[in-house]
Amino acid sequence: MRRWYWMLGLVIVLLAAGGALEFFGTGAGREADRPSARLRPASSANGGSALTLDANAQRAGGLETRELSRVHYRQQVRAYGTVLDLEALTNLSNSYVAALSARRIAQARLAASRPAFERAEALHKVQGASVAQAQSAEATLRSDEASLASAESQLDTLATTAQQAWGPALARGLIDRTPVFVRLIERREMLVQATPPPGVVVAGQSRDAFAELADGARAPLAFVSLATKTDPRIQGLSFFFSASAETRLLPGMSVIVFIPSDAVIDGVVVPTDSIVWWQGRSWIYLKTGPDRFMRREIAIDVPTPDGGYLVEKLDDGAEVVTRGAQMLLSEEQKTPLPPDND
Repeated sequence: MRRWYWMLGLVIVLLAAGGALEFFGTGAGREADRPSARLRPASSANGGSALTLDANAQRAGGLETRELSRVHYRQQVRAYGTVLDLEALTNLSNSYVAALSARRIAQARLAASRPAFERAEALHKVQGASVAQAQSAEATLRSDEASLASAESQLDTLATTAQQAWGPALARGLIDRTPVFVRLIERREMLVQATPPPGVVVAGQSRDAFAELADGARAPLAFVSLATKTDPRIQGLSFFFSASAETRLLPGMSVIVFIPSDAVIDGVVVPTDSIVWWQGRSWIYLKTGPDRFMRREIAIDVPTPDGGYLVEKLDDGAEVVTRGAQMLLSEEQKTPLPPDND
């Protein structure tokens, strides 16, 4: 009987041991199948960290990279912009259209009254027609001449007012109904006044300018003309730019405007999707090996019109993560830092 109990106990022990081996073997197998990611101490002077991620983990995270090439880029001047309310310009345009109509009416009346006066005068001289009839025709003629002169004077006054308030380009647009002027009046485009700090010089015609909205979106701007007055808060040279109404710019908005200068700098353009934010600073991940990624801090004070940022302190050919940077940051934050045994 004792032998039977002893054999039963031995069987139970062997079964328990087999289950434990199976459990730990399965767990180890699953751990081996899991993508490996480990954090190593950084050797970067930019305060970054090196993350090692194997090929399986890179594919699972949809990681994508791209080599960056150095480009020459015109340095951007930061200016203060205001989206202007064009009610005054619209009223000026309406008044000009009304004055044009008044001139046409005066011209038509004069075209009728002049021959009538000439006929009445001829009849008076040849056939002895009444003096009153001739005098009435002359009075009508002189009145129509005065109406035409008044309408033309009103047009000249409105054109001068437009030039003084809005500059020669928009004043010419008022007279000739240029496409940009019509789009502004119809609110298909917005007018932005941009004023750089005093003493700052920008490029002629100021092409490739853009406005940065509160959400980081960038609205392309088209140069219109020099402004006729400056922003009293800044006292710098001012410019007028037009922007599509589809950019969500609204009258009264204050925006930051970037205007190209004559200075040229070189660097690499880092896409916006490559940038992650951590501890109030901007970072990118550089691929420094087949399975090694280095987090590096960058400055984003030189934006580009296409949405990226020009970074000077990056080598030509640097391979930056363009998709999956946030995944790398998350992986880095959840991966414990191993002890430094070196």
